[in-house]
Amino acid sequence: MTAITISRQYGSGGDEIAALVSETLGFRFFDKRLITHLASDIGLQLGEIVDFSADEYEERSFLERLLERDFGPRVCARVSVWSEDASGAQVEEMRELDEPQCISLMQSAIEGAYEHGDVVIVGRGGQAVLKDRPDALHVRVEAPLSQRIKWVQEKEGVTREAARRMIRESDGASEDYVRRFYDADWSDAMLHHLTINTGKLHVEAAACLIAKAIDCLSEADAFS
Repeated sequence: MTAITISRQYGSGGDEIAALVSETLGFRFFDKRLITHLASDIGLQLGEIVDFSADEYEERSFLERLLERDFGPRVCARVSVWSEDASGAQVEEMRELDEPQCISLMQSAIEGAYEHGDVVIVGRGGQAVLKDRPDALHVRVEAPLSQRIKWVQEKEGVTREAARRMIRESDGASEDYVRRFYDADWSDAMLHHLTINTGKLHVEAAACLIAKAIDCLSEADAFS
């Protein structure tokens, strides 16, 4: 039941590393398609879903949180639930999920992915959800800000200032997501087994290092 969670700073190459690790090890990638499949295991058919991940989440200010009780909870997904009516006929009911319900769904999907095993989970607080699971390897990917700015500029075709702003907003949202929903520090070293600085290691070397760490875990299990 091996799972790899990857927490990454924006522009550090974490997504590319995760994709390469998934390909190299033959692990499934935790994406919307897998989330939909896992949700069906608990009786939900997702009709419309915004993947409620740190990437889709926007950091909200303290004032916005105070006001959200006036505006009501945000809807992040719609699901269809099948049940029987009084006559025994199957009836489909559409339900809207708010943020807490989406987090619960996401957590269930992450735990389901772990139980199935051999999966790479990027973001979504995976390191917090699976922090006590014995067969989970938690990886943190970071890089110097100057390198991340350059990477974002090249990938997105934006100015240096725009790249800096995108990094600040993305990292801020990720940090807020983990703190708000899991009461944890996104960058806490104690939540991660391995931290990789892609300012020193390129993507291929980082992926190789993660694969080697998985081998070491397997060897340790064999002798335990």
